[in-house]
Amino acid sequence: MPTREPISKHESTSVKYRSSKSSASAPTQRVNRNARVWAVVATIPCGKVVTYGQVAMLAQLAGPSGARQVGYALAALPADSDIPWHRVVNAKGELSPRADPDAVEFQLVLLESEGVAFDNRRCIDLSHYQWTPNAKP
Repeated sequence: MPTREPISKHESTSVKYRSSKSSASAPTQRVNRNARVWAVVATIPCGKVVTYGQVAMLAQLAGPSGARQVGYALAALPADSDIPWHRVVNAKGELSPRADPDAVEFQLVLLESEGVAFDNRRCIDLSHYQWTPNAKP
């Protein structure tokens, strides 16, 4: 059974506790997850897209929350990152909403500038634009 310790000296009387067993591994797991996701996304070629689920599979994120974890990792990208986050779309070929409503419009502009076309519903034809690693062009 893991020992429990207060989060900080100031919170010693609070009910906010964390497990000392997971406290060291959780931040490390998050960093490793982010690095794996970013490494996969960095390989997506210009003019192509991948789905959150596809990135999760390629980054070896297990479980049904893999696609959501990809979203968290991309949200953690520094603002000045050159990782092409905009090339990741949902399984329907749609742009996923973000906290900043202008981000979806910006993503659309970036993808269109790379030659990715949208239909009248603002969806991408994944059969045409979805990238498959190791597939012959």
